Amino acid sequence: MDRRGFIRTVAAVAAAGTLPLEAYAAPDEHVQPRAGSVIASIPPHPDMKYRALGATGEAVSLVGMGGYHLAKPGGMDNAEAIRVVHAGLDAGLNFCDNCWDYNGGESELRLGRALAQGGYRNKIFLMTKIDGRTATAAAGQLETSLRRLQTDHIDLLQFHEIIRPDDPARVFAPGGALEAVLQARAQGKIRYIGFTGHKSPAIHASMFEMADRHGFHFDTVQMPLNVMDAHYDSFERTVVPMAVARGTGIIGMKAFGDNYILKSRVVSPIQMLQYPMSLPISIQVTGIDGMPILAQALDAVRSYVPPTPEQRAALLARSAAVAMTGLTELYKTTEHFDGTNHNPQWLTEA
Repeated sequence: MDRRGFIRTVAAVAAAGTLPLEAYAAPDEHVQPRAGSVIASIPPHPDMKYRALGATGEAVSLVGMGGYHLAKPGGMDNAEAIRVVHAGLDAGLNFCDNCWDYNGGESELRLGRALAQGGYRNKIFLMTKIDGRTATAAAGQLETSLRRLQTDHIDLLQFHEIIRPDDPARVFAPGGALEAVLQARAQGKIRYIGFTGHKSPAIHASMFEMADRHGFHFDTVQMPLNVMDAHYDSFERTVVPMAVARGTGIIGMKAFGDNYILKSRVVSPIQMLQYPMSLPISIQVTGIDGMPILAQALDAVRSYVPPTPEQRAALLARSAAVAMTGLTELYKTTEHFDGTNHNPQWLTEA
């Protein structure tokens, strides 16, 4: 997309406005995995809520385990990370996030070790992400992820950090990453395809529009959804309706904004984690760096009750003043969260 086209997209996104909560289809939290699904044989846990993953027919746990925190510097060691993964899956969580570049690959290695034990690979809808924008880079990164995760297939592969105006064009270009990913899907190495990003709703909108022009359907999209986003350059206001209209499964992230939102103390941590659950998401991914944080995430799901419009408005009123500064969502306004900007070689090297 050229600069003029990008500006038009920004303007259209800004004009979209907010859909009221009642305009969204009510999520079904009692869905069952479809026949033939990888997770169809997993008995649903009575204390976990499940939702449909867009139009895929898959059922996924309302909360998912973030992959970065499995090997976050200064956090858990390998043994503790494996215990946390097992405990989460035993509690009915069946979705794990990860990425080819997280912690130099250690996040994928630790998850792979956990899933190689006790049949746990069969209890999970496994997702990881790649940075490559060329077919060669994407194919190489996917093969590396498969080896690290000790699996012959990944259930969902997502294009990571779609954060630059030209990223959609690079993915869809001849010789671009989509070519390799479509080939991998045909070979059975992946099952579903999505994309992620945290920078601008306009770039997400551009990715959807690029897919539409190529007759391609994204199974999932991942984006920041939290009590601050609703007020400032909002994904909720603009991208969520686009995904719903396309039957694309929505994966929320950054409920705590890597502690920047958490430190605002505008609402409790449980309320921060539950807020995106009131949207038509399939999963809310959250970083889990120990058993207490896993317990908090599970409690957020178990205690979640859909808010009334009045309750939701009151919660958003508490976050409005802080949110409008943009200081709690630095992933939108700075390069602090932009791994591929700090490591541009990831976009072109396997």
